[in-house]
Amino acid sequence: MSEINVGIIGFGTVGAGAYEVLCANREIIASRVGAEVVVKRIADLDITTDRGISFQPDRSLFTRDAMDVVRDPKIDIVVELMGGLETAKTVILEAMKNGKDVVTANKALLAECGPEIYRAAEEYGVGLRFEASVAGGIPVIGALKNGLSANRIQTCIGILNGTSNYILTKMTQEGLPFDKAVEEAVRLGFAEDPPTLDVGGADAAHKLAIIISLAFGAPVLFKDIYREGIVEVTPDDIRFADEFGYRIKLLAIAKDLGDTIEARVHAAMIPKDHILANVSDAFNAIYLEGDFVGPNLYYGLGAGRRPTGSAVVSDIIGLARDIRCGNRVRMPPLAHVQAPVRQIVIKPIEALVTPYYFRVTALDRPGVLSRIAGILSDHQISISSVIQKGRGRKGPVQIVMLTHEARESDAQKAISRIDDLDVVAEKTMVIRVEGDQP
Repeated sequence: MSEINVGIIGFGTVGAGAYEVLCANREIIASRVGAEVVVKRIADLDITTDRGISFQPDRSLFTRDAMDVVRDPKIDIVVELMGGLETAKTVILEAMKNGKDVVTANKALLAECGPEIYRAAEEYGVGLRFEASVAGGIPVIGALKNGLSANRIQTCIGILNGTSNYILTKMTQEGLPFDKAVEEAVRLGFAEDPPTLDVGGADAAHKLAIIISLAFGAPVLFKDIYREGIVEVTPDDIRFADEFGYRIKLLAIAKDLGDTIEARVHAAMIPKDHILANVSDAFNAIYLEGDFVGPNLYYGLGAGRRPTGSAVVSDIIGLARDIRCGNRVRMPPLAHVQAPVRQIVIKPIEALVTPYYFRVTALDRPGVLSRIAGILSDHQISISSVIQKGRGRKGPVQIVMLTHEARESDAQKAISRIDDLDVVAEKTMVIRVEGDQP
């Protein structure tokens, strides 16, 4: 049986996980490929630390120079798992220049530098696969490239960041404040310290950029996606959401509106009976709708050594099959052989129309609610439900409202006026509502 040789660059959590999968399932992988898949070189700055995996690579495989892997003529597939932007981009482009197929899990690189990398893959006639860049072990990239390829993707709503989902789960189930939930996530290894990219929405926005690019066949850049995080969400917001019949999740949302595409990441309230409302802890889920296939849900572990390593190896297997079969024509990175005619235009967030949740902290004085309602009315915003908490006690009270659909620009203007009222004690909390009202 012939061999297909792999070089791994970056032997951290994901790199070690991919190596472990390749060793543990060596026979079944060889059976599915029709050739032995062999790791020939491993590059990492740290070549001495035990990674804690059940299969330890021979020390002779290691090098501290990534270019030793990239330029090795015996290596067929280069697996970039080092992370970061500039150095990783240089490594990938050099690998392609040397005729190597490439596997990467680098979501930030693809979301921010995707067009250059996609062009290089097609220019050099090599394969580029990146299943592990979105949602760890969940095969959503493969679904978009293959299983759903006959469909126009109309809607994508995803819980794409396990750290934020874990934090919101703890706040929901145990009533923890945000800071305490973050501390627990860090202690258990679910979050970096500090988890800025996770809780600020950047990580989910990187992944959403990749999903949209695949769904529509043209690169969408991270900078074009509106994003907010969950830092300002409080246990009060979670309790009020529950009273209204909702859960709060950090959602990545894309919708095909015909002439424009919605692309946004932010905390959102979704009905408790929505399929995503019960995705808990560090799990991820992606809800997709195609024009013919209808709704699809992809659920599983979105991070971790074993799930993400599994996704990396699935890409290695796909490329190895092409190599063994002598297929010199690789699938284009975004799975569109011809560039789409349609130009992707991202809808400005100011033009979004959706229901809203407002939590206003105000002094308990007569006429406050009517003043707030008057401002909302001035901006064509109508109230569907109101809860007022704290009557009869000293200090500010909380006035919580759900609105009917309103335009984002109107909502922001109204809230700016409300926050300027002399009776309002704190900045008003605003959360968008997604899905039909209970």
